[in-house]
Order: sequence, then structure tokens, then C-alpha cells
Amino acid sequence: MSITKKVTFIAKEDCIEQMKELLRTMVQPSKEEKGCLAYDIFQLKDAPKEFLVVESWANNDALEGHKHSAHYKFYKENYEPFCAQKYSDDLEII
Repeated sequence: MSITKKVTFIAKEDCIEQMKELLRTMVQPSKEEKGCLAYDIFQLKDAPKEFLVVESWANNDALEGHKHSAHYKFYKENYEPFCAQKYSDDLEII
């Protein structure tokens, strides 16, 4: 069973570009990982501080592998100074 997540980031007012760049560095390496079905980042037009990451993985093993990748570790170590709020939702295909 595939796993799809939506992660929302609200950037600090003066850190929008830094947040965007950090999230952007995740896209290509994540898409190249085994088991990645989709990995996209969206910035809301009407709320430019808000970013949505929508990612789909073939299974839990693929998602766990992603969480142990070098680019994921780099993101985890560096996002907090730019981020005012972060939350995630698991999505289900209906």
C-alpha cells in the first residue's frame, strides 16, 4: 500500500526565500530514491509564506529509507531557523 503525505511549512516573514530554497533542494534527490512515486513542493500564491510538500512512497520501507537519506538529514538539521510552523497530514486515495 502506498503512503502519501502532505507537509505544510509556514515560513518566518523574513525567511521565505531561504525556506523555498531549502525545500527545493529536496525535490530531485527524493524523486530519484527507490520507492518514490511523487515528490512535489507548492508555494501558495495568496499566502507566499506557506509551502506544501506532497510526497508519495510505494510503501513504508521506501518512506523510512527516505528519512535516512543524506538530503533528508540536511533538511532536518536546517529548516527550523526559517520555519514558523510545520504540520503534516497523511492522505488517503479515495
